Amino acid sequence: MRLTLMLFLLLSTITVAQNNYPQDYFRSPLDIPLILSGTFAELRSNHFHSGLDIKTQQRVGLNVYASAGGFVSRIKVSHYGYGKALYITHPNGYTTVYAHLNKFSSDIEAYVKKHQYEKESFEIELFPSTDELKIEKGQIVALSGNTGGSGGPHLHYEIRDKTERPINPMLFGMDIKDSINPLISSIYAYPMDEHSFINQSNSKTKLRLIPIQNGDYVVENIEAIGNIGFGIETIDRQNWAANKNGVYNIQTFVNGSKNFELDFSRFSFSETKHLNRLIDYEHYKTQKSRVQKLFNQNNPLSLYKDVLNDGVLSIKDSTHSVYKIKVGDFKNNNTWATINIKGNKTNRGEALPKKTTPYFINANETTNLKKGKVSVDLYKDTFYENFYLDFDVKNDTLLLHEDIIPTKKSFKISYDVSAYSDKDKSKLYIAKLIGYKKFPAYSSTKKIGDILTTYSKNLGEFALATDTISPTITPINFKKGQWLSNFRFLKIKIDDELSGISNYRATVNGIWILMEYDYKTKTLTHDFNDGMITETKNNLKLIVTDNVGNNSTFETVFYRK
Repeated sequence: MRLTLMLFLLLSTITVAQNNYPQDYFRSPLDIPLILSGTFAELRSNHFHSGLDIKTQQRVGLNVYASAGGFVSRIKVSHYGYGKALYITHPNGYTTVYAHLNKFSSDIEAYVKKHQYEKESFEIELFPSTDELKIEKGQIVALSGNTGGSGGPHLHYEIRDKTERPINPMLFGMDIKDSINPLISSIYAYPMDEHSFINQSNSKTKLRLIPIQNGDYVVENIEAIGNIGFGIETIDRQNWAANKNGVYNIQTFVNGSKNFELDFSRFSFSETKHLNRLIDYEHYKTQKSRVQKLFNQNNPLSLYKDVLNDGVLSIKDSTHSVYKIKVGDFKNNNTWATINIKGNKTNRGEALPKKTTPYFINANETTNLKKGKVSVDLYKDTFYENFYLDFDVKNDTLLLHEDIIPTKKSFKISYDVSAYSDKDKSKLYIAKLIGYKKFPAYSSTKKIGDILTTYSKNLGEFALATDTISPTITPINFKKGQWLSNFRFLKIKIDDELSGISNYRATVNGIWILMEYDYKTKTLTHDFNDGMITETKNNLKLIVTDNVGNNSTFETVFYRK
């Protein structure tokens, strides 16, 4: 097996060395050793990670350099997601992306703030022309940060092609120290139909994984009959980092012949939603871990390569098959797992009973469900396969199956609230009930007449909820009447207990001021260096509105020289 492994290592090395991506065109976006907290295409919630997450020594404010010359083609500032993000398009057609930034370089920052003040909005998306913000290779374009949905200080870095497909930046010569083999934590076997069994079971079976001395694994021998597939839990680690990262490649072999491959080198944003079909979605929702299925069930992902018979094994009686899984990282560190399968027709046990309900969902058709004041529209191609759905409405609570079935797109939920008083209607919203305590999490709700609607990509429980509580506003670093001449920032905490913050507006002496919102700390911050506050006596007014229209107003006076 080691000889086979060496051959694959050689072939993989040649493949990487002969890739068609330029190797010396892009420089590192940071001037520190590159250590990753996240790898390209690793599995995240509802999407593949589209870049590299580069550690910034647990701090913000590191210089971020343009990887190559070009022009700033897009700037986006948002409360969530990428936070402050910069896009630089290069003459060779690629675009580099730098996200979760703390701030932009002075010329870019001035350009952004000019437009923010013109539009009176912190959140903004700009598309500069090719000659507005030209960039040289190695130019400082930003400072690293922790904005948006970042879970800690780091730089999210991407390289995209002309069609906006993200590509693994390591294919362009970026070097990350990695001499550690991937780890396999579990392997599962799946009977694919009622006629297939593994160790006399017709249900998913966790296999006993045995580590061997060279770092690979063997699985305790199994007996099977019929069509079966396998799934794997696996991670990669790099030197100098303890993070559990995604792997670069997974291949499987049956009796020496390749029958399946997952290649995580490139994907398109339009397909990233299919991650939930790649993984065992029910296992993820119930066990909180991601098992990657090594077979394809009607999944259009472009990550699949060399798939034979959808990656499914057809096990006949009195046969012996050797199934091998090779998990690799970008630096060609590989880990193998070997499974010996004996075909045995006496292995059959009892098939699992098929669940049925009055509501059969045909994935190729649109289905409308209605009970009482609640209706659900499940559109054609919302699901990957047909199934029986649990559906019920009790009072204002909708039971729409359990969230264990992945979707391709959103479906619509509607509530008729005509029975409520006008006063109560104004405070209603549709909530997804989350967790053991069924916490009512706000689901973006629109009202047309007496009908409330929301869209969701997840099955589960929903309910009407009421929010009559206005947001709270609390000054952090100042008091009424205080002199703030030596202050750089004005900080205020805002919060909403139920439906969440929808918008805010701050003015000083009647003039709009820019306040950056960090939802993680629930903090609004104004930078006095913007130069918008020039008076000695200043009347601050802040209005904060939640998602059902409750609002709070905070007014105070401060002084500056």
